[in-house]
Amino acid sequence: MISAALIFAIGCYTLALLLNLYRMVTGPLPADRILALDTMVINLIALVILYGIWNGTPIYFEVSLLIAMVGFVSTVAYCRFILRGDIIE
Repeated sequence: MISAALIFAIGCYTLALLLNLYRMVTGPLPADRILALDTMVINLIALVILYGIWNGTPIYFEVSLLIAMVGFVSTVAYCRFILRGDIIE
């Protein structure tokens, strides 16, 4: 039963990841692209955690924490670049 739920969840998050990729490519505003990129990071974290549950190993939870930290920093840097034109003052 858990394997069917995992397959369904992986399919849903993969579909959401593809739809976010479409929004990131065709987004009319830079803000749309930033939000799509941030949502893609969240979906990737969910996929990594689901894969860790599927394999039964706890190392993927640490990987998801690293992805979350890198995703946060990249989102902040991209926003600063869009707003100011420079990342480091």
